[in-house]
Amino acid sequence: MIKLYFAFSNLELLTNYGSQYYIAQRLKRKPQIARKLNRLSVRLTQLQDIGGCRIIVHRNSDVDKLFKYLVDSVGEQNVFTIDRTADYRDKGRDDTGYRALHVILKRSGVFLELQIRSRIQHYWAESIERTSVIYGYHLKESEGSSDVIQYFKTLSDVFFEIEAGREPSVAQRLRVDSLRSVCEEIIRGSDRHKVFDSFVNEDIILTLTAKESRNPAGLNNWILVFDWNAGAFISWDIVSRNPSDAVETYIEYERMFPVESGYEVVLVGSSEVATVRQTHSHYFGIESYDNILENLDTSIVGFTRKIDIDVGARKILACMQRRHFWGKKTISLDTLNNHFCKDVLTFNSSLRTLSDKGLVQTSPLNGGVSLNVRKKAEIEQYL
Repeated sequence: MIKLYFAFSNLELLTNYGSQYYIAQRLKRKPQIARKLNRLSVRLTQLQDIGGCRIIVHRNSDVDKLFKYLVDSVGEQNVFTIDRTADYRDKGRDDTGYRALHVILKRSGVFLELQIRSRIQHYWAESIERTSVIYGYHLKESEGSSDVIQYFKTLSDVFFEIEAGREPSVAQRLRVDSLRSVCEEIIRGSDRHKVFDSFVNEDIILTLTAKESRNPAGLNNWILVFDWNAGAFISWDIVSRNPSDAVETYIEYERMFPVESGYEVVLVGSSEVATVRQTHSHYFGIESYDNILENLDTSIVGFTRKIDIDVGARKILACMQRRHFWGKKTISLDTLNNHFCKDVLTFNSSLRTLSDKGLVQTSPLNGGVSLNVRKKAEIEQYL
């Protein structure tokens, strides 16, 4: 499997794609493979998504644009071919409501999968993954209560309507909120949930960034150990690019952290930790358990805000609001970056987003920045 993963790490089909996207590779975890083999009653050689890549673009229409570019790129080389596609965007998968475009590539007899999602589709996917961590059941694999799965199927349908520019019906809204109330009680009563004291460990993020800076050679390959008992990862390390060394490391980690004890060993490749945090956010701990499931209005605000600004941008806003840097009261960029917001991995790009939206302004007198008083109501909505 490691050789399969490393064969995919050299994929450069999207190198010159001009629009924004997030991308991260991943190797399907051994427990996940075993569950899928049992569920589908197939042989290992029949699985086409052991190695793969997750790509997140802004809108559903951008999925089509990126796919067209991919088709053109494949046609210009002789390494990969497109074996088939599976488009779950219009109707959603029957079992869970999952939406994305899957493209199965073939290279030297090996199948590799691309999952291409819009941000709203990805927001839904991360929501069901986050809930799986809290609940203790793999909901995307149809484990757990049918009511909880139905909540996510209904939510997926509503998100589809909104992304298509249509208002969800009153009946759909009521259905989501009705199911949410029922499902929260089911999840709270589950004897498998053990992670209500989980948290986002920012110190680990800083450690990963430091490791990354010592190995700045493009794509990094990481081994992550996720603890389903605690709802957060407990170890993350850079893996050698040498396949043989990687095999030994992967086997050693699986020996130290057995699945029988509630661990999953994950292999992920990405150009930077900040990207992995976007593409696999549920592995970075759970921020809040106040509402296990979101009501529809909260969900809409949630994915709207996630589309508009990233986590780093919200942290910058929160810091500046907390310290009352409004209007004429400014703070220097160096102090904001290196002192108050030193844990924000994407500081420069996040601040640029805030400036482009007019939420943060720069003083022509001293070059410091402050929150835009005229945007106070909008800033408070983000927070």
